[in-house]
Amino acid sequence: MTETNTDKEHWDMIIQPKTSMLDLQLKEVWRYRDLIMLFVKRDFAAQVKQTVLGPVWHLIQPILTTIIFLVLFGGIAGIQTEGVPQPMFYMAGITLWYYFSLSLTATAGTFVTNAPIFGKVYFPRLVLPVSIVISNLIKLAIQFGLLVVIMFYYGISGKYVFHFNIYLLLAPVVIFILAGLSLGLGIIISSLTTKYRDFTLLLTFAVQLGMYVSPIGYPLSKLEGSKYRILLEINPITPLVEAFRYSLFGKGTFTTGTLLYSFAFMMVSLFFGIIMFNKVEKSFMDTV
Repeated sequence: MTETNTDKEHWDMIIQPKTSMLDLQLKEVWRYRDLIMLFVKRDFAAQVKQTVLGPVWHLIQPILTTIIFLVLFGGIAGIQTEGVPQPMFYMAGITLWYYFSLSLTATAGTFVTNAPIFGKVYFPRLVLPVSIVISNLIKLAIQFGLLVVIMFYYGISGKYVFHFNIYLLLAPVVIFILAGLSLGLGIIISSLTTKYRDFTLLLTFAVQLGMYVSPIGYPLSKLEGSKYRILLEINPITPLVEAFRYSLFGKGTFTTGTLLYSFAFMMVSLFFGIIMFNKVEKSFMDTV
């Protein structure tokens, strides 16, 4: 019997369709970690080169929003901020919210925005949304630096006394959960928008509304006894914002149980998001 050419060939990689819904292929994404970092550098470099002010825009947005909150919540509504200086209080919430909203909206457009790339070359499609969430961490770091400057000013001037302790370690935990939450919800929406473009419009509205149903411009404690408090408590962003402020200022409604709720919400959204994402990527080129 003669040996065929197929018998002589040895392939380093075999690309084949996934056969199981639970085949998440996370190891494959890890093998492409160099590509993830390449996308991260590309995204940040593109934003810097294509704007006049570059990274300064990441400071202008939270500053303007903080000023608006000072007028609306602090001035007109007269809402107290649990003894924390208002600019510092608002900036902490705005910094987290901008990271979440930017990561969510960007990952939600993964399939539609990157269809030309997906149609030309193979790589795990999950690489792109992961790179978006990581690249937005750079913007978060810039805005957090601004928050640190504000905190330094109030600390040096004696207008606020900080008591840093072990709870300061909550800050990176909050950011990790927030990153996973934006990734999970983003890829779920991205999977849905390949067939139903209405979700893109709904997402824009939801992000705008979400800032006001999250304790960004006011503390959760101000809704004590209110019938609307339940709306904020089921919002997985609420425990993260409160825990973030508690880690920095020692003020906020923080419990381990509420933080675990946000973590569980993140894990569930990631699990179902990856399943949906992997399922849609097989045939999305036919519908995009």
